[in-house]
Amino acid sequence: MYAQTIRLMTIMLLLLLTANASAENSTSFDGFTIHHNAIPTAILTPAIASNYQITRSKYRGLLNVSVIRDVAGTTGQAVSAKVTAYAINLIGRRHAISLKEIREGQAIYYIGDFPIVDGETLTFMLEVTPEGSNRTGKASLKQAFYID
Repeated sequence: MYAQTIRLMTIMLLLLLTANASAENSTSFDGFTIHHNAIPTAILTPAIASNYQITRSKYRGLLNVSVIRDVAGTTGQAVSAKVTAYAINLIGRRHAISLKEIREGQAIYYIGDFPIVDGETLTFMLEVTPEGSNRTGKASLKQAFYID
């Protein structure tokens, strides 16, 4: 029962982080919506970080991506996708981000961590090909990180 409660709390927190990071952190294409955000891993609870094998650190960030098939009259349906991502800093240094798929009930999302530096602004570039689609959508997200 405890494990189920932790898992449910984890899902809710990740979805809340996705929704609260910015209402505009989504990109629509071809009947799908890509939701994307980036946060410092230090804000994750120890339980969530442990559950997903994420290192909590003020020097690490976490990219979270989900792909939703647009379904009229609903909030949509989560779909599996091929997702590739990288970050570019202001001087053009590129860092590939390895993403892993997480499935929790009906939710499907992709997470990956990356290094951050105080005062750094990163632009994340995403390419998403939803399962069953031959079209690839592109999305980007710009995020500044500050270390206390």
